[in-house]
Amino acid sequence: MTTHVDTPVRPKKTAEEEPSGTGRSERISALAQQHGALVTLIVAMIAASIGFDTFLTGDNLENMALSSAFLAVVALGMTFVIVTGGIDLSVGSLFALGGVLAAWGSQYGTVVALLLPLAVCGVIGLVNGLLIARSRLAPFIVTLAAMLGARGILLSITDEGSKTYLVDKGSPFAKLGQGALLGIGVPVWITVALFVLGAVVLRRTRFGQYVYAVGGNEDAAALMGAPVARTKIGVYTLSGLCAGLAGALNAAWLGSGVTILGSGMELEAISAVVIGGTLLTGGFGFISGSLVGVLLLKVIQNVINQIGSLDSAYQQVVSGAFLAVVVIAQTWLGRRRRVL
Repeated sequence: MTTHVDTPVRPKKTAEEEPSGTGRSERISALAQQHGALVTLIVAMIAASIGFDTFLTGDNLENMALSSAFLAVVALGMTFVIVTGGIDLSVGSLFALGGVLAAWGSQYGTVVALLLPLAVCGVIGLVNGLLIARSRLAPFIVTLAAMLGARGILLSITDEGSKTYLVDKGSPFAKLGQGALLGIGVPVWITVALFVLGAVVLRRTRFGQYVYAVGGNEDAAALMGAPVARTKIGVYTLSGLCAGLAGALNAAWLGSGVTILGSGMELEAISAVVIGGTLLTGGFGFISGSLVGVLLLKVIQNVINQIGSLDSAYQQVVSGAFLAVVVIAQTWLGRRRRVL
């Protein structure tokens, strides 16, 4: 007769039994990847306030907030695109096109001034999404073509840039860009509201879950039943809408539709999103991080302007170097977390 001896089953290690160093290192890496830009922003502002007496003045902070608002709206839409693993190079041209269309439409009222750029830029974003999602074309190529096409439409509307449409200073549309509420410019309030809404959509809705899923692993997302094509179409349409709205607000602020604006803005928006912690490979990112990235870029530009002896070219050099450091740090932190 055979006697069976039960082999005791070893319980799985609990979190308390895991090596404390490993868990602590992983948490530190995650926090650095998520909040590193915020810490850098705080340090940069403290250093700037110590080095320059005019940095923390009301006028300077107001100017930085207003100039950040338009780039931030563009970066908001770009965040959704990059989280899916895509890229949108057309937003700079759409920003300029939206401003010209808004200035032209302002003669017919505020509604036209807002809806016209939203409609045109939204349609261009929709076409981008359709070509990328349905035809499986590379986002880089599609949005590069849209960038050139939007710039061509802009030049045709303005007679090769020789015509500038003005916004009536007393119109409600002008007040939308030049007005203030509680001492803060209306565009800043609009930007804050859009970021709160964007954060809720990305983190608390099914569409936001699909955005993360598509960016994390597109094939796995499709197997789980996520509407991959519709999600991609949605984020590129949203990016076009944000760029058009930012252009319209900028036109209301300046009082005209300036044709030369928007050049290189797509790179600034991408830089801000990546600096804020969103991975270019997709699947990871935060709306709040993109706002921090925009503010950090503007603080760097403001400090260079206050130095006085440096020209604007140094802004591009410093911003590019800072972006390279951030990307290297993100890559290192990501590999470290996978190892741990």
